[in-house]
Amino acid sequence: MECIDDLSGGFLLGFTSCLYASPQFPIVKPMGLLAGGLILLIIGYVLRSVLRLDSGVRARSSRSDRLTPGHLTIYTPISLEVETQVAIISISLNEAFEERDSGHDENAWHLVTLAASEWERVAEIITALLDALQKNIPQARALVPYPGIVARRFKSHSMIEFLRMYELLDKLVFRSRMRFQLQVHILRKAAANLTLEFKRAYQYGARTDDRPPELWQRLDIYSHDFDLVTKEALIAFRAILVCLPPSDLAAFAADLDPVMRRGVRTPAVPAQF
Repeated sequence: MECIDDLSGGFLLGFTSCLYASPQFPIVKPMGLLAGGLILLIIGYVLRSVLRLDSGVRARSSRSDRLTPGHLTIYTPISLEVETQVAIISISLNEAFEERDSGHDENAWHLVTLAASEWERVAEIITALLDALQKNIPQARALVPYPGIVARRFKSHSMIEFLRMYELLDKLVFRSRMRFQLQVHILRKAAANLTLEFKRAYQYGARTDDRPPELWQRLDIYSHDFDLVTKEALIAFRAILVCLPPSDLAAFAADLDPVMRRGVRTPAVPAQF
């Protein structure tokens, strides 16, 4: 596969050098750049299909995504912490909607504040987790069985546009480690962007007491998308675990210590957004 990567990389390098050779007519340079970009995108799709890179990742995933007891010792505490806290966010917001519909506005917003506090905690854990994954990518063996996130599963317009931009870039990256590194970067940015959007909506409602239906809809959409990001982060966590050599698991577990420290339960306090 590395040989195929090198061949395809060399082909694209030679092809792009021809495309970007100095033109004799400056007026056609912008058209040439646009045409070159479109041709590269088409070549990316074709090569990915011909070389069956995506199917190779899926096949590898079906064979090797089972976690050993050693893997589970590392994976389970973090996954349970993340899943529990995300469930608290979802339940708190659902109950907040019910209280709002019943006319209990003060109780409803108190539940939103609880969800915001948990959100901040989860965002810290996910960021620390993804930083640890990024650090350990060079130690991963062969193909990392992670297909990547899909824009159409998200609801917020900002997230859909953000992910579509990276989907185009992902199609032009052929090396497994580079693709996984890009996906981890996307997940980290997505978590940060959604946290910022939720903060803005929450702060506006807390500061002004102006909480129209559009604000509640935003809270619901951001919660849905953040839940997807946390699930994808855990999938990426599993993917790199099965690709790390046994000799590197202890060091990886040490890198995850800050994640668990952020997950330690403390008394609930109002969200400091």
